[in-house]
Amino acid sequence: MRRVVVLSALLALALSMAAWADTIAVTNQTGTIAISGMAGTGGLGTIGVSTITSHQSELTSFDGILEPSHNTTLGYLNYTTGTLASGSISGGGVFNGGGSFTIIGIGKWMSSIGAPTKGKVTLFTGTWVGPVDWTLTSHVGPKETYTLTGDLSGVLWNGRAVTGATTQNFYTYNGQLLAGIGHITVGNTTLTVPEPGTLGLLGTGLVGIAGMFRRKLMGRA
Repeated sequence: MRRVVVLSALLALALSMAAWADTIAVTNQTGTIAISGMAGTGGLGTIGVSTITSHQSELTSFDGILEPSHNTTLGYLNYTTGTLASGSISGGGVFNGGGSFTIIGIGKWMSSIGAPTKGKVTLFTGTWVGPVDWTLTSHVGPKETYTLTGDLSGVLWNGRAVTGATTQNFYTYNGQLLAGIGHITVGNTTLTVPEPGTLGLLGTGLVGIAGMFRRKLMGRA
């Protein structure tokens, strides 16, 4: 019984180690969005057609590196959702996965994270993993605020595959929404980078544990 307890504890430790991973925190602010498929829908949007596309949202932090000043920028964050799957643009709904999500870096600061610094560099490119939630969070007078929340999957500049999640916040006014126009306030994105070394350690540890108990069982036979 004691051996079973010890084995369970070792397995739990190994699994918890496998869960360790590096994370990259990203923030963006300002910029606009364009909502397709809004003409003649009264703010509902067209199911299977409507998408949300951002334009030049400013990158304000990346992996602990902050925007140096108001006169310079770290880069830009741009995305397009998949098509509207259900609900509506004005009242809130769900978008399909797909589309695109891209983070562009600009300037010498990228050398501190091991990325190329010549010109513009695509730091992350990926797609939305559906479902992606479009939520009406407040409606005060003519002003409405929304959030777009969903998971991401893609690759970093160095080719490493990552997963992530993002929440993008917006405001718009009734007349603008009918025209498919919105404004980005702030966005927060977390990219999770799996640790291959930790996964290898997990496999080696499990093989070692299995071998140890096999020898003990054979010795008692």
